[in-house]
Amino acid sequence: MSQSPTLYSGMDVHKESITGAYVAKDHAAAVVSLGTFGTRPCDIDQRRRKLHAQATPLVFVSEAGPGGSWRSRYLLPRGSVCWGVAPALMPPKAGDRVHTDRRDALPLARRMRSGDLTPVAVPAVDDAASRALRRAREETLRELQAAKGRRTACWLRPEIRSPGRAHWRPAHLRWRSEGGGPTPAPPMGLQAEGQTVTAQTERLGRLARARHEQGHPGRFSPVVAALQAWRGGPGTVALTMVAARGDLTRCEPPRQRMHALGRTPAA
Repeated sequence: MSQSPTLYSGMDVHKESITGAYVAKDHAAAVVSLGTFGTRPCDIDQRRRKLHAQATPLVFVSEAGPGGSWRSRYLLPRGSVCWGVAPALMPPKAGDRVHTDRRDALPLARRMRSGDLTPVAVPAVDDAASRALRRAREETLRELQAAKGRRTACWLRPEIRSPGRAHWRPAHLRWRSEGGGPTPAPPMGLQAEGQTVTAQTERLGRLARARHEQGHPGRFSPVVAALQAWRGGPGTVALTMVAARGDLTRCEPPRQRMHALGRTPAA
């Protein structure tokens, strides 16, 4: 293969293995398969040094996923560029229904050379942590809502109703904690569901405190403070928006930035 100033490498990444392929910048060059190698940094460095001996700079590309962010942050200080592309933005090939690791890695390198791929923003370490807390909070809210529904169903099945009027007040909670039913099974199920609700509520509080502790001292503290000045933008909403959108400086036009924040009126 002739020497080229740029070498493009496509990677199909899995949990335990990476299948790679590379192609030179010359459009007459053929795509060459790299085979399969490990996902550890030492395995990536070994392949990177072999490719670096053929051409420089190196441009790596893989589909965006849970392990793509750390790989991009690892390769960037070492003189290589690592793109993460959204699978939904990859142009499909008509009639291509057979997918293997090798068949997925070859088009990545070829499309990267032709410029048909769109990179996604790689979050920094603190941004990734904020997004992880946001996803954990959303999951906890779903689990809490489901647990409350199951707890209410435990009372409705045996037709047990509270004698009081004010629900979820101290007297109502004491009545629920006492339990009662025609058989021992309903109180046992109610106690289990009540413990689930309590555990999810406590977890939600811990996540909220962790998000506030991490969000205010970070580099997005001015953005969080500015979003709270808007109507309907309390601290939780501001932190959620910043964690979901990440660095807003990547949106150059003001209208695009407002659209990323959800502040443009619908047509």
